[in-house]
Amino acid sequence: MPEGDTVYLVGQRFDRALAGKTLLRGEFRVPQLATVDLAGRAVLGVGTVGKHLFTRFSGDLTLHSHLMMDGMWDVYPAGAKWRRPGHHARVVLTAADVQVIGFRVHDLKLVATPKEADLVAHLGPDLLDPRWSEEHAARAIANLAADPDRELGLALLDQRVMAGVGNLYKCEIAFLLGVTPWAPVSEVDAATTVALARKLLLANARSGRFDQSTTGHLDRNRKNWVYERTRQGCFRCGGRLLVRTQGHDVQRRPTWFCPKDQAGPYPPQ
Repeated sequence: MPEGDTVYLVGQRFDRALAGKTLLRGEFRVPQLATVDLAGRAVLGVGTVGKHLFTRFSGDLTLHSHLMMDGMWDVYPAGAKWRRPGHHARVVLTAADVQVIGFRVHDLKLVATPKEADLVAHLGPDLLDPRWSEEHAARAIANLAADPDRELGLALLDQRVMAGVGNLYKCEIAFLLGVTPWAPVSEVDAATTVALARKLLLANARSGRFDQSTTGHLDRNRKNWVYERTRQGCFRCGGRLLVRTQGHDVQRRPTWFCPKDQAGPYPPQ
């Protein structure tokens, strides 16, 4: 599932393409919305909350969408050929000079704009909220510390704690804190953890790049400390990394860590 900064950048690209323009075509290719036609509506803007996107139209109407594991919003010049199969298109939004296509996007819902907050009321504070304040930080810290025995990696992925962290940042945050993702939350300082998570996501969101770096380097073999570095080894010590599965069912994720630089438990092979 994409990280929160990826969704944020997708939303920004979508917004730049369509905000302020009137739709010539606005169709859905999903059964529950197949009869809806958005042609003639103005696009007021696109915003994100965690991993959720909200496209706002004139007439107090909002489209909610989620990328899940395989969704994407692509932007093309008007009339250009799509890079993805047409049968994967779920939403087609076209203005005079541009088309924005939602491929395999999920959780599509049309709601009254004043009601869109209801769809994300269950989430913790959004780490990329432009209005982030000490109150947001305090809520996220309290949410994280509420279950001190919980595995850190699972707590970081729980969007009810704070919204935006995915598997890449889970692995990298645990590494930078010096503990394995299976260490209990009580082994880390909650305030430091929240601040680190926001720092990493914010840096990559501001960079405008979709290939996240947590080390400050842009070379593909130097971007991350442990995530997907099975062949290269730990970026800090050069030692062999281990990868284990964390979580169950739909929450299962491959998890990279350095047994030398990270203290704490981890599953046997």
